[in-house]
This record gives sequence, C-alpha cells and structure tokens, in this order.
Amino acid sequence: MEIIDSHCHINFPQLGSDLGGVLARMHEAGVTTALCVSVTLESFPDVLQVAMQHPRLYASVGVHPDETAGEDPEVERLVSLSEHPKVVAIGETGLDYYRLEGDLAWQRERFRNHIRAAKQTGKPLIIHTRDAGADTINIMREEHAETIGGVMHCFTETWEIAKAALDLGFMISFSGILTFKNAENLRDVARKVPLESTLVETDSPYLAPVPHRGRTNEPAYVRFVAEELARIKGVPLETVSATTSANFRRLFRVDSA
Repeated sequence: MEIIDSHCHINFPQLGSDLGGVLARMHEAGVTTALCVSVTLESFPDVLQVAMQHPRLYASVGVHPDETAGEDPEVERLVSLSEHPKVVAIGETGLDYYRLEGDLAWQRERFRNHIRAAKQTGKPLIIHTRDAGADTINIMREEHAETIGGVMHCFTETWEIAKAALDLGFMISFSGILTFKNAENLRDVARKVPLESTLVETDSPYLAPVPHRGRTNEPAYVRFVAEELARIKGVPLETVSATTSANFRRLFRVDSA
C-alpha cells in the first residue's frame, strides 16, 4: 500500500532541518511520494533543491496569494522556472481574502498569471482559496482553467464551490482539517466528492491531523487523513490509498513508485 502527500512544504525550517528524518518517517508510514509546493519565487530554489534530493519528491513553482513582498510572478518567469523536470505543477496560487483587506485586484491578476502560465506549460494548477470561493471559480472560468486542470488544495469551502471546481475538471484535496472535531461540514463535502477526483495532503508543517493536532505536521501524517477519508466514505484504507495515489500520478503525470 502506498499513500501520497499531494501538498507539503518540507523546505520550511520546521522540516527542512531534519529532511533525513522526515523521509525516514514517510517510508515507515508507507508514504512513498510528496509534492513540495512553492509559495514565493525567492524560496523556489530551496523547494527545487529538496525535490532533487529524492526520486519520489517533486516541486511546484508559484507565489501564494498571501505573499505581498518579493518578486511578483510574471507569466514568462513562471514558464521559465517550470521547465525543470522535477517541477510538475504551477502554484500554489489562487485567492485569499481572509487576512488581506482593501483593493485586492493585484491578487486576482496574479492568479490569472498563474493560470496563463499553466496553460502555456501544460502543467496543472495548485489552487488555494479562502473566503474567496466565488471569485476563485469566476476567474477559473474566465481564464478557461478547465483546459489545463489541477487541484483545489486544502479544501475548506462549500459543496457548491467543490461542485463548480469538479465541473471544471479539478480535483479536490483534503488535509488534516478533515479530522478536526469542528469540521463536520467539510466531512459532508468529502462524502459527496467522488473518490476518483480526490487527493489527500498534509500542507505540512501546518494543520497536523488528529491525533497529532497542535504539533508540527509532516508528510508521514497524511496517513491519518487517508484513514479519516476511508471512514467517511465507508471503504477500506487500501481503496483510498490506491485511488488517491493513482489520481496524483494521473494529474501530475508522475510514474508509479
């Protein structure tokens, strides 16, 4: 049985200082593969360096919607950085209205740039949305994101937003939040999302699942997300692990472990 962590940040200091230990614990937990996701262009070299240290680690290139400092991601720059064979996706990108206020037109234009870069490269999108579901879907439609596809990562929105993303050919990824006591609404969404359109992730070092909530998260803990999804779906863990792993390989065009 294999499990894949479709979204982590193991280049962050909390995990990057113990990469050998992180990889060993992944192996012990049956987590064969992980995608290390970029949040700034300045830190992208670190993301790529981590991915190059192990055959089953991969990278993305992009700028998180919360990031207000640093280099702004132009289409040509994203396309150029994505040429490395270890880079399998564009993002994370999207919209986040939770922490930022005022005129966020710059955030929406940045999102459009990522979609345009993904379409040029043929590499799927990793989309983050928080308190911005309607605008996120509208921009995806306007930019014809359905022509490239991708994943709505660390999903916490409504079934209506999930359905709209599914209709555009996107997958839905669930994190450790799925295990939280107050996440019954999210579990209801997870019941409705077809397993064939589902991924699991940690978003580590954040959002550690129960029973590790409050601690530093790491890719080995994605097993707890898969176990909760199996419980919600009423299927064996092996079914969840096999299906979500196949989904990951299909979406990001990654070979089997």
